[in-house]
Amino acid sequence: MSETLTLPAEARERAGKGASRALRREGRTPAVIYGGKEEPTMIHVEQKELVRQLMTGHFMNSIVNIEIGGKSVRTLPKDVAFHPVTDRPTHVDFLRLSADSKVEVAVPVVFINEEKSPGLKKGGVLNVVRHELELVCASDSIPDEIQIDVGGKDVGDAIHISEVTLPKGVTSAITDRDFTIATLVAPSALKSSEGDTTTADVADADADAE
Repeated sequence: MSETLTLPAEARERAGKGASRALRREGRTPAVIYGGKEEPTMIHVEQKELVRQLMTGHFMNSIVNIEIGGKSVRTLPKDVAFHPVTDRPTHVDFLRLSADSKVEVAVPVVFINEEKSPGLKKGGVLNVVRHELELVCASDSIPDEIQIDVGGKDVGDAIHISEVTLPKGVTSAITDRDFTIATLVAPSALKSSEGDTTTADVADADADAE
């Protein structure tokens, strides 16, 4: 799973737009910790450190230990608001975690064994419908990525969630359908020889993504 991050913070006594603007002028970002059957805790963090952690690319799927008042609160980032012009973070929501917490996270997919795919060898194209999977797992075992094997896949084939081997204790958050993750389609040069099957598959995948 992604590494655990540590983010120093200070308690925020005042709420409201005026107080938040004042904090941002001082290089701080307002935030809140909620959940865990406790009252929300208003905090603020150093903007530069927050931006640095956001730039890791896995901030939203990492456990973040927030250090405040000599204590460490185990959290998962749930939402980050950004300024529409400067793109700087203006507010962060953190979900407080207990030892047995189950969380829903978006985990990126990575395709492997492309060299073993007959369809790709003949010039087919992997049409990725979902670049991330919404998964439910224990808060201390969030996977970095989900590997999907395309070995043996030919033009016209589709990869559904039912084909993916998820880590132990990890399940799909979407349970009402066997959704499409990717399809193997023919490039324009091959479509005439492949017929209409590929086009139908792509249309089905696009509808599923919606």
